[in-house]
Amino acid sequence: MKLPGLLLSLVAAGALAAPRPEHPKPQFARSLWMNLNGPWDFAFDMREQGLEQHWQRDAARLDKKIVVPFCPESKLSGIAYTDFIPAVWYRRGFAIPSAWSGQKVFLHFGGVDYETRVWVNGQEAGRHWGGAVSFAFDITASVKAGDNQLVVYARDDVRSDVQPSGKQSTRRESFGVNYTRTTGIWQTVWLEARPQRHLRSVQVAPDLDQSRFVLTPEIEGDGRDLTFQAVLLSPDGKEISRVRAANAGGLPQTLAVPKPRAWSPRDPYLYGLRLELESAGKPVDRVASYAGLRKFHIQGNRFYLNNQPIFLRFVLDQGFYPDGIWTAPSDAELKADVERSLAAGFNGARLHQKVFEERFHYWADQLGYLTWAEFPDWGNTRSFANPQGVLNIEREWREAVLRDRNHPSILAWTPLNETSRGAKENYEAYSRAVRSLYAATRALDPARPVNTTSGYVHVVTDIFSVHDYDQNPATFRERYAAVAPDAGKKAFTRVPETSAPYQGQPYVVDEYGGTFWTREHEAQPAKTGANRNAWGYGKTAKQVEDVTEALTRVLLEHPHISGFVYCQLTDVEQEVNGVYTYDRKPKLDLNRLKAIFGAPAAIERR
Repeated sequence: MKLPGLLLSLVAAGALAAPRPEHPKPQFARSLWMNLNGPWDFAFDMREQGLEQHWQRDAARLDKKIVVPFCPESKLSGIAYTDFIPAVWYRRGFAIPSAWSGQKVFLHFGGVDYETRVWVNGQEAGRHWGGAVSFAFDITASVKAGDNQLVVYARDDVRSDVQPSGKQSTRRESFGVNYTRTTGIWQTVWLEARPQRHLRSVQVAPDLDQSRFVLTPEIEGDGRDLTFQAVLLSPDGKEISRVRAANAGGLPQTLAVPKPRAWSPRDPYLYGLRLELESAGKPVDRVASYAGLRKFHIQGNRFYLNNQPIFLRFVLDQGFYPDGIWTAPSDAELKADVERSLAAGFNGARLHQKVFEERFHYWADQLGYLTWAEFPDWGNTRSFANPQGVLNIEREWREAVLRDRNHPSILAWTPLNETSRGAKENYEAYSRAVRSLYAATRALDPARPVNTTSGYVHVVTDIFSVHDYDQNPATFRERYAAVAPDAGKKAFTRVPETSAPYQGQPYVVDEYGGTFWTREHEAQPAKTGANRNAWGYGKTAKQVEDVTEALTRVLLEHPHISGFVYCQLTDVEQEVNGVYTYDRKPKLDLNRLKAIFGAPAAIERR
């Protein structure tokens, strides 16, 4: 039996535990929930005929098995089919625990790529568009005591030019910087019980200067008798302070933090939060959360964390895994990727062309790891003149920001990446879309800066970023000689003919390095086998550490450069320019890399 089939059989037989059992939403967790990962019935719908033929009612059509939450392209799914898949179907049963009686029941999906339709006991429960973000449906009216049947349909078309797809390949095979696709369910599916009246969400905004958190609750079934309460807790569960307010839905509440302790990479201190609704002194709803008290802001051309200048020593992390594609094989691997980056000397990452799992942000919060959160926009940056393409980006990006804005580890938002083609084809439509995305992001989260269009054609941005894969330290240094707060057009811009000029923002080289290097290729250039298409930027470098040190020194020693993003954390399929191999083995001397990337930066000196 092939390995994928063996894995599926072991999970189905109970010899292996269902994968990814941890709570998928650690910043907003209720005690009553049920993980639905594990074996599901499954079918390909290659001719997209399932809807017309009502496969949601025909269990016999779903004649395969798949391990959720892994996509059918992945080995961990038990299928490992990597050609184009236009549509897929899933089916499984579940039973509602008796303890959930009288509660509302919500069905959650961490991520399904791309268009999703769901039926519960034959009744359509909801539809969702967007492959990168999380969503949920209220299925209370459809569930019953005893056995229930859940059917999920997902349609995916990365070649549509209006569907955001990130780095998913538009050819049958992976090529260049495009990799194996992800179709259908790729994150945890789970059920949650909520009271009839409950907290929909609570925005938590840290205010370090005023020693407080500002909390804004959104309440389902709000009423005059409801009181919102937030309790601040120490890591060992002791109460520090609390705030109570009646009729609080949509209204900011101030939670004082006596003797404040700031969250930072050196001290990732997290406060516990207990979020509650009460009526007449009796509990109605309770949610467990946490928060970090930190301040990140821009002053002139510098970044400040907790009012101290900071240089961003970031790495590019694409979040791909050889056996799970977009899905980490375990929660431990999400944590381990953060630890691997820290071990190489980075203090954070640009999370590239993917909305990462909430559990990743949880570990970044826990470990003091800084990030820029990004959207997988590459699937339709050529279609800014297409209203549907722009709408798809704006809607899904909004959902991503709303989901993740409470994480202290996220310092900035990056909705778009390398948009030169879209700008060239229709600059007016492009510039209007960029301004709209910028305004929406700042409205949703006024405290964080926005790196609107990473690396290429800027229109309006809080951070001026460029991509530069020059492997020659001398020309690399020369290129940035003019960068200064008043440099204007003299500062290096990747696409000067269409990009807005530099205006004195923090200047970041948010992609560089990328040197082609593997131990295999050092010994014998690839001629055959899986790595025959392996590539990186520049020529193969036996002394890649020397090249990296020289390039990095240019950026660290520059008095007006505020950060870098080294490419990249791991190899990804044919792109072999990682610090680690695709299966997470170190390729370079980590101690030396830590000394290179962690060296003092000129801009941090007062």
